[in-house]
Amino acid sequence: MSSASTRTPTEGRARLSYRTIDLVTIASLGVAFGVIFWAWGKLYGLLDLAATIGYPPAGALLGGGWLLAGVVGGLVIRRPGAAFGTEVVAAAISMFVLGGTEWGFTVLLSGLVQGAGAELGFALGRYRRWGLGVAVLAGVLSAVFASVYEWNFYYVDWGLAYKVAHLGFFAVSGAVVAGLLGWMLVRSLAGTGALDSFGAGRDVAGEGVQA
Repeated sequence: MSSASTRTPTEGRARLSYRTIDLVTIASLGVAFGVIFWAWGKLYGLLDLAATIGYPPAGALLGGGWLLAGVVGGLVIRRPGAAFGTEVVAAAISMFVLGGTEWGFTVLLSGLVQGAGAELGFALGRYRRWGLGVAVLAGVLSAVFASVYEWNFYYVDWGLAYKVAHLGFFAVSGAVVAGLLGWMLVRSLAGTGALDSFGAGRDVAGEGVQA
């Protein structure tokens, strides 16, 4: 019989309840990614992939960077709401604390949508799966949510073909940048001992012992 099947309701609630360190880490990650988002926003116009290759939907290939906070927050904290909370804090920091961005209040709206998509990915894993597969799923769903949001706020004049292409490019970026690279980042942090208080750190430490 698996350990999951013998877990008592009390143990299950304890696994999903928040500790003080979890809340502090969500805030810390949110601030760190908020600074990254702000800097990325400054560079985003310079990179302008869509204009470079002459196909507007291709700009979504750069979108995965905006989704990292939610995926990393979910993988580290491993609690319901952590992915959503980390993404929203990061968006708020980039918009309010750091002097705002050229996108104004829509940055926070984007954070809400992107965080909801990442949160759904971890929820589908029942907050029990934390490997590469669920990280990629969270990144892809965050990208899908973000793409549909952008259709309605930024690209309302696009036809269906452009919108579908944008969704595809965004999903690829979400899978690779937010999912794969986010998972690798958490693994790297865990390897340094910085995440020893979290499941991600214990997983990596356990792999080292088994090796």
